[in-house]
Amino acid sequence: MKRNERLSAKDRKLLKETLKELNRQGRLQEEKLAKQHGSTSVYQHSINVAYLSLWLAGRLPLRTDRRALVRGALLHDYFLYDWHKKDDGHRWHGFRHGKTAARNAKRDYRLNRLEEYIIARHMFPLTVLPPKSKEGWMVCLADKWCAAEETVRPFFRIFRKRGNPHK
Repeated sequence: MKRNERLSAKDRKLLKETLKELNRQGRLQEEKLAKQHGSTSVYQHSINVAYLSLWLAGRLPLRTDRRALVRGALLHDYFLYDWHKKDDGHRWHGFRHGKTAARNAKRDYRLNRLEEYIIARHMFPLTVLPPKSKEGWMVCLADKWCAAEETVRPFFRIFRKRGNPHK
């Protein structure tokens, strides 16, 4: 089964349309220029988080604001700098970028309060304040899952190429 087939047609359409809307309005395309985890760009990571957040929302018996969920997920890392570059302003990136992303997103887009909180609080427990909503928790968990997968994936490719040394 293809990845997109795991989402409902309605959720696939919402993700596609929201991504198109955000690409038209702000600076989301700039996320393609910076890496997030491994070889994954910030842009692709944000799409991965939005996808997984929608997948979670579709499987949990909770009513969710899907539009806010997707917008918050796509903008959760809208900090617009390469945090891998040596710069004192990036020193506390893990602790501060949620707030920076929320400030940037609020500047470039019209956000509702739920979207702003999703973005600002997605780095819990590195940030003191936890998410305030089910949507915020979904993005927070999806972000951790995607970050782990994106970071570890290259190592599995290396092992597959070399073969299993334990045979």
